[in-house]
Amino acid sequence: MAHITEAIGTYSQLIAKAALHANGWIVAETETTESFDFVAKDPLTGEWKTFQCKTIRRRADRNNELVIYATKGDGKTRYSKSDADYIIGVLGSEGELPRIFFFENEGLSEYWATEARASKRWVELSLAFNREIYEEAV
Repeated sequence: MAHITEAIGTYSQLIAKAALHANGWIVAETETTESFDFVAKDPLTGEWKTFQCKTIRRRADRNNELVIYATKGDGKTRYSKSDADYIIGVLGSEGELPRIFFFENEGLSEYWATEARASKRWVELSLAFNREIYEEAV
């Protein structure tokens, strides 16, 4: 059986990809191990962008602020701007639908935000499939 952190990480990646897809992005994975988790084609610009996926946590000791720890497997090395264009995070609370946010990678090891600040600084993606995006392309 997979360890809980592996199961959560896999879940976060699947949910992040589904949200991007639901919002018109084309999502792809590489055949080789890279510093990013996957690539996606922006529906507005047509540019391919790299994404590093992380799980968003709520910090009870910081008034339930949202935090993304954006470090590599060693827990110390952060993702440089050349490692990934965007950080995409999944907030999964027990018994609730997940929320997905993404933002430009600034090379930080941690990203913090209150709910109000996240809604202004981070892009929140809906999991609801947006048919209009695909119907306009036909």
